[in-house]
Amino acid sequence: MRTTVGIIGGGPAGLLLARLLHRAGIDCVVLEARTREYVEQRQRAGMLEQGTVDALREAGAADRLDAEGLVHQGIELRFDRERHHIDFPALTGGRTVTIYAQTEIVKDLVALQLDGGPPLLFEAEAFAVDRPESATPVVRFRHDGREQTLTCDWVAGCDGFHGISRGVFPEGSTRSYAREYPYSWLGIMAEVAPSCDELIYARGERGFALHSMRSPTVSRLYLQVPNGTDTEDWPDDRIWDELAARFAIDADWTLCRGPVTAKSVTRMRSYVHEPMRHGRLLLAGDAAHIVPPTGAKGLNLAVSDVRVLARAFIALHRTGDTQLLDRYSELCLRRVWQVTRFSDDMTKMLHAQPDGDAFDHRMQLARLRRITASRYAAAELAVNYSGLPLPP
Repeated sequence: MRTTVGIIGGGPAGLLLARLLHRAGIDCVVLEARTREYVEQRQRAGMLEQGTVDALREAGAADRLDAEGLVHQGIELRFDRERHHIDFPALTGGRTVTIYAQTEIVKDLVALQLDGGPPLLFEAEAFAVDRPESATPVVRFRHDGREQTLTCDWVAGCDGFHGISRGVFPEGSTRSYAREYPYSWLGIMAEVAPSCDELIYARGERGFALHSMRSPTVSRLYLQVPNGTDTEDWPDDRIWDELAARFAIDADWTLCRGPVTAKSVTRMRSYVHEPMRHGRLLLAGDAAHIVPPTGAKGLNLAVSDVRVLARAFIALHRTGDTQLLDRYSELCLRRVWQVTRFSDDMTKMLHAQPDGDAFDHRMQLARLRRITASRYAAAELAVNYSGLPLPP
């Protein structure tokens, strides 16, 4: 097989890149190791920055998003049994965020890809990228029971943290930065209408809690728990009781309860790989960076990488200009580090620290009170949460 851009990974990053390239007349092939069913059911993020919504519209993939997405004007912070609303449009010049599950984005992009889009191969496991420094790198993969090759002009590694792309970089040519946090999230999906109109971030002495949603009838909630927590130790009633305690305020508000349909425990970590390009192999999304979910940035950061990468390929295709491709890693990493900083700040501000003392607790409250008392501090949170601009 031969193509201009070989895309390893059929998650939202790879699929969106393929869609943007296809609309610009650039041929590509997407290799996805998993089945279509697995990819379309994989539960991930659900909060979309304004820029992510704009990108999906630009790709012609926003019909259902515009019809079914839940537009939010801000978030609510809870601490000391008080509630505080952060008004995004008022603080950012009109920007909002939208709740629309990653699973639905993937379904929309897969449907478009299979309906006259570029080739998308499921159960096509890439296991090597040969000659990434050459003008014709080759992706070797297994599909239909045999080994095959995809010869490309460029390779986009959109295959996530556990994919092969990052490992292609020569030893000694890269540097990685990582942080593991001393707590995890116990997450549940529940068949119950959300108890709030916007996301609630709650910080208390018992730990952090987050109330989110996937639709008007499905709620998504999280609890801070110790690392190594087993979901078997958390029956449904215990989870609901703990959520109610952490969301409690001195006002008339009740947490709605319902059947729990899924439980999982997510470790919290930050990871950044530098650079994001080696020869003609370019990384995007989780293949290059991971952020803790507190800032709701994982999917959005992947989309911003893809928008820069698509713009660079389109410039090359239309004018032969390689400037954006040459600066791809530099441009993306500027934003990556700002988003990593924001996610780290949110995580440290809102979670009870296992080894913290009374001083740490009071400092966290001071940070929260500064945000709720200062328009400048609130605006900084709102601008970062709703999405930093793309690099110029």
